[in-house]
Amino acid sequence: MRPTDGSAREKKANGPHPTVLVIDGDPQVRRLLHVAFERIGWRVIASDSGQLGVSEAAFARPDAVLLDIGLPDMDGREVILRIREWSRIPIIALSEQDGPEAKIQTLDAGADDFVTKPFHVGELLARLRAVGRRSQQPGDRSEVSCGSLRIDLAARAVTVAGRGIHLTPIEYAVLRCLAQNVGKVVTQQHLLREVWGPEGQRYTKHLRVHMTHLRQKLAGAGVEKGRLRTEPRVGYCLGN
Repeated sequence: MRPTDGSAREKKANGPHPTVLVIDGDPQVRRLLHVAFERIGWRVIASDSGQLGVSEAAFARPDAVLLDIGLPDMDGREVILRIREWSRIPIIALSEQDGPEAKIQTLDAGADDFVTKPFHVGELLARLRAVGRRSQQPGDRSEVSCGSLRIDLAARAVTVAGRGIHLTPIEYAVLRCLAQNVGKVVTQQHLLREVWGPEGQRYTKHLRVHMTHLRQKLAGAGVEKGRLRTEPRVGYCLGN
């Protein structure tokens, strides 16, 4: 489903009105939220699937996301994880599930709040204002370019001089973390936590092996020498 307001992006570019992205498979919920948000001066973009919602989040750069967990094509928590790879935009999850496990999993995935359906529109708007006050989004970037190397964080695509290269999931996760901190030294401990989780310290040798393979693949694709640097006894840096 395309934006319910066909000129939403152009209007956002030409005015100060905030934009909300509604990702929900239920047309009645989308219609309800569209009316509620337009009434308070917000622009509304609506998607009826997770895949389209991720694309809209990257392309339209909304100010907030309202996301149904029970989407028809994918788990809403996967949508949250995809968006969180490159953005700290406020996300409020909507769900008919009200058990503690569903809430824990959703918040752990990166949602800022969890609202059970059916909801009161006034309460939802108040919760959105609250997470908006807490949220800071300095330098959200869905694409990072370093010389001939380009990492599209929203599409999970890596190209060198326009040609795609294949990375394993771990290699991509390592490169993604470096790209999110481009120009900065990322410590080995930080990489281990980001890629392997709280028990990441057990994978120190694995990190070194994956880093060697990643460096070889980038060099073989034509990435400039020295673009991916090792800082002895500290960590790694992707130079911009």
